[in-house]
Amino acid sequence: MLYSIIQIVLFQTLFLLVYDLFLRRETFFNYNRIYLLLTSVFSIVLPFVKLQELRKVTTQETVIRLPEVFIDEASNISTNPYLVEQVNEVAVTSSQLPIWQIVLYTGMVLAALVFVVKLAKLYFIKNNNPKRWKGDILIVNLLKSSAAFSFFNTVFLGDNIPSSEKDTIYQHELVHVREKHSLDLLFFEVLRILFWFSPLVYIYQNRVKELHEFIADANAVKHQGKSNYYQSLLHQILDTNALSFTNTFFKKSLIKKRIVMLQKSKSSQKRLLKYALLFPVIFAMLVYTSTEVKAQEKPDVKTEMHQELTDEELLEIYYNEILKMEEEGTKFYEISKYVGFGDGKLDRYIKPREDYLKFKAFLRYIADKSIKTKSEQGELTDYDEEMRKKISEGPHKSYADYLEWKRTDEAKERWMSSARDNALRLFVEDMANKTQEEQKRFDDLMKQLETDSYYKKLIVTDGKTTLVIDSPLLIEEDKVEVVEVPFSAVDEAPSHKDCENLMSKEEKKQCFSEFVNAHVKKHFNTNVEKNSELHKKRIFARFLIDTDGNVTRIQARAASKVLEEETIRVLSLLPQFIPGRQNGEVVAVPFALPIVLQIADTSIEGLNKSLKEMIAQRDRILKNSSEKNPVVIQLNKQIEELKQKIKKAKQSPKN
Repeated sequence: MLYSIIQIVLFQTLFLLVYDLFLRRETFFNYNRIYLLLTSVFSIVLPFVKLQELRKVTTQETVIRLPEVFIDEASNISTNPYLVEQVNEVAVTSSQLPIWQIVLYTGMVLAALVFVVKLAKLYFIKNNNPKRWKGDILIVNLLKSSAAFSFFNTVFLGDNIPSSEKDTIYQHELVHVREKHSLDLLFFEVLRILFWFSPLVYIYQNRVKELHEFIADANAVKHQGKSNYYQSLLHQILDTNALSFTNTFFKKSLIKKRIVMLQKSKSSQKRLLKYALLFPVIFAMLVYTSTEVKAQEKPDVKTEMHQELTDEELLEIYYNEILKMEEEGTKFYEISKYVGFGDGKLDRYIKPREDYLKFKAFLRYIADKSIKTKSEQGELTDYDEEMRKKISEGPHKSYADYLEWKRTDEAKERWMSSARDNALRLFVEDMANKTQEEQKRFDDLMKQLETDSYYKKLIVTDGKTTLVIDSPLLIEEDKVEVVEVPFSAVDEAPSHKDCENLMSKEEKKQCFSEFVNAHVKKHFNTNVEKNSELHKKRIFARFLIDTDGNVTRIQARAASKVLEEETIRVLSLLPQFIPGRQNGEVVAVPFALPIVLQIADTSIEGLNKSLKEMIAQRDRILKNSSEKNPVVIQLNKQIEELKQKIKKAKQSPKN
């Protein structure tokens, strides 16, 4: 906020410099009035305008962003309860606003009070002097005064003004009324409240008042000769009104300028070209605001307090914030953006502590929402409660556990294979010193990025530093933008014709997932690696359902090329789906599909081992569920089939 205020003051300075140096002495009064009003608005709006197109113009086609450095926050967490208690106590008693904000808001309140006093003074003058209507103009006769000024449709004329000059002065003030000059001055009064600390706003208002007098003089002199009008200006007793938002006829500092401007010849039409200076000035400001690099601001009190909270306490805060967003009618898509979807945060290999806990709170919110829906429909089971608990707790008990897991090969492989938003990912052990294998993999991905227009960026990280390389193929094209929305965040997920009649969105998502899983189980050829020594293999697959419902951009990563090819073959057999929708618009939806391939061990020992694992899994579920649970029913069926296989294996002559 402070940075934006500084920019506003800077832009006001530049606009006023252009006006004073090039435009102020010209007789294009109405154009100058428009210039001052528009630039006062531009100076406030431009600091908040960020044009991505200008950012692209000022950078190369292939952009390597500055590395983002992530510091292991776990090392900053104190384990001394006494120290934590002390820090929390200090944080609670500290001010919630920086001192500069307190001064800013206090000044605004005082400036607003001054404005109210001015209005009250004007109201008092209006109601304590005789007045009469002349058409739609209210004329107030100021007793024992020679002042003259106007405010909206009210003209104030001093009783001591000579009768011979009253008509001239009235015609002058009438111009202010008809041109609605009071609106200009009130606008700057509001700016004086908001930017009470900036002398530039006062200069702006004075420049506008000066123009108002020039405009009124130019019109009033038509009703009276110039020489007589000069006399009206020179021979008046200076009894002026001090209100900043009224147009005053007699003002000592302005009379000389008004006479000089009346004597000045009309400016040549060629001088209108001076207003073209506004365009390069605005363009330069837009370039500045669009490509600026801000210094990191000092964290506010709220952030500092968050750093001292435990994981559970901070998780509870984020969970309650999500619930509050839902109560206020925030769309699910906006809630998902709050936790990191769609802003690139999910591309990070290691999430900062606050982002990690926000995402965990989001998972808890999803799980609780599902439980609530099933409970209302009377379909809640103990198994659902168990799953809610597992989802809410997540795979890691704490942020420290999460950091520890991120050091494992499994975490690195999963991160690389779960890329989203048309990105490629690569994890290396040391960004500065890649191994030959890592360098080869990097070169291959760079080549893919340069030749395949589907990919937009390559993300390379070693867990500490993240490098993002944009595709050189990102050029301006006249094409319809295809929006991709994650499956977990999309309003209406893609669906199969068998899922159309389901009522809730959650049911449709579940139906779609079950359909894809069943398809893979049915068509996957498990014999492709029947000679492998490994009995369990993990495959990471990705595909996109485009706006036509077609399955495209199928990718797979596995321990062997054979498994990758088989996965792509199976997913390419998926039928055309009904495309997903977000806010009523058709969108493309990317999917990540982990596949665990269990190579069956047909020996009696292997079958007995599988049987024990299956029975143990069923018994764990039965602790919090019943025999009627669909998962238990399915497991019982598989257990019986396995028992029959073991029986046949024992009867086989080979055994």
